[in-house]
Amino acid sequence: MTQRVRRALISVYAKDGIAEFASALAKLGVQIVSSGGTARLLAEHGIAARQVADLTGSPEMLDGRVKTLHPKIHGGILAVRSNPEHVAQMERHGIDPIDLVVVNLYPFRETAARPGASRDEVVEMIDVGGPAMVRAAAKNHGDVTVIVDPADYAPVLAEIRERGSTTETTRRRLAAKAFAHTASYDAAVHTFLSGEEFPDTLELRLAKVQDLRYGENPHQTAAFYAEAEPPAGSVARARQLQGKELSFNNILDFDAALGLASSLDACACVIIKHGNPCGTAIAPEPRAAFAHALEVDPLSAFGGVIAINREIDEPTATAIAEAFYEGVVAPSFSAGALAVFAKKKNLRVLEVGPLGALRRTGKDLRRVNGGVLVQDWDDALDRVRDCRVVTRRAPTDDEWAALQFAWTVAKFVKSNAIVYARSDRTIGVGAGQMSRVDSARIAVIKARTPLDGAVMASDAFFPFRDGIDAAAEAGIAAVVQPGGSVRDAEVIDAADEHGMAMVFTGRRHFRH
Repeated sequence: MTQRVRRALISVYAKDGIAEFASALAKLGVQIVSSGGTARLLAEHGIAARQVADLTGSPEMLDGRVKTLHPKIHGGILAVRSNPEHVAQMERHGIDPIDLVVVNLYPFRETAARPGASRDEVVEMIDVGGPAMVRAAAKNHGDVTVIVDPADYAPVLAEIRERGSTTETTRRRLAAKAFAHTASYDAAVHTFLSGEEFPDTLELRLAKVQDLRYGENPHQTAAFYAEAEPPAGSVARARQLQGKELSFNNILDFDAALGLASSLDACACVIIKHGNPCGTAIAPEPRAAFAHALEVDPLSAFGGVIAINREIDEPTATAIAEAFYEGVVAPSFSAGALAVFAKKKNLRVLEVGPLGALRRTGKDLRRVNGGVLVQDWDDALDRVRDCRVVTRRAPTDDEWAALQFAWTVAKFVKSNAIVYARSDRTIGVGAGQMSRVDSARIAVIKARTPLDGAVMASDAFFPFRDGIDAAAEAGIAAVVQPGGSVRDAEVIDAADEHGMAMVFTGRRHFRH
């Protein structure tokens, strides 16, 4: 039977909830040991706490850099209670056992990320005594409970009230969490000190959001992990209001939908199927945007994921509810819309808040067997009107608007990507083909309305003129593409022969 928790050492930088927790411990007869700002806070709340300096017999020194680095602290944490020699040494040196260690660390990440923070300020936030106590307590979890997360105050307190101590399972769980905490902290320090965009060692700090029913296929196990501070507007920060649990593929599709929807300033609807936008449209209000996006490819849209970058109102929800979709994501939903969706209990409804705040954080990681590819996110938002016109004819104003829309959508279509569009909606999308001309032909097949006067966007250059010839035959009037082929002159000549306007952006957007 584990001995009762009789003494707790509390030293926290983030003090939310600590006064209430310490007060509850004191009422249970637990002696509190503390120092610095934590001790002052507890005193302000009338909570008796023994100063670390009184326990060790040594004052804090070096501006607080040295206060808990002492045998009477670490001996009290690390002693194995069932080891007679350890117990004898504690008695011989006047060391009292410490049964509970509550520590969270200096805000290193926050300080390093703060604009204008000096190097000295950041270095001062490298905690030494805190991680040492956390690791000591986690190592001796057979006897000591360690807490690094305020979310664990309540469950630990409940166990102490019930049994006077914590369970072995709880101590083991908290020890694992503590080591993950210090490992992540050290990784942040390493990244800062290396000063490199791509450091020699890459450490990831991810917390499990949920276990998933399965991965891409039912025979694969899976889970969803999130960054410590996922950006607002992201799937990782989404609030699921109703529906079945998110699946592996749902999360990928919702992420793709949010990426494109957030890239469009006007009221927009994006319908994603298997990672590709099968319909995208803009309109003055959500109901019309959804209707236009659905018209692009209603067959593919069935069972897809819908993103709208404005609040979804009741008329829009009513239209969406007429067919089967895996899920809907939007900044917010009206009460009427939620009432409509409530009748479709399996429909996943995600609320993410304003999409204007959505930004990619960290790096883009791609797993390969035996390693990870790391790159910047493709966050470049090209203003097509500022790009180079390479044909004799320049685009008209309406064609400029359509080219911008098509180019934005093409960035979110898997390569080889071809997008036919007008200024307010896509018409046909060719995605993921080995041949660019095949993508162009598939996009024509997908088109349900005439292409006369529409525009085309290609995520990479045309290696031959055949793609331009196929587009002209379909009625395409203007093209936007990166350029850069050894046959650019041949491709431009083809466009001039057909009376097309062509713009080179100078930047491709492969999406493998």
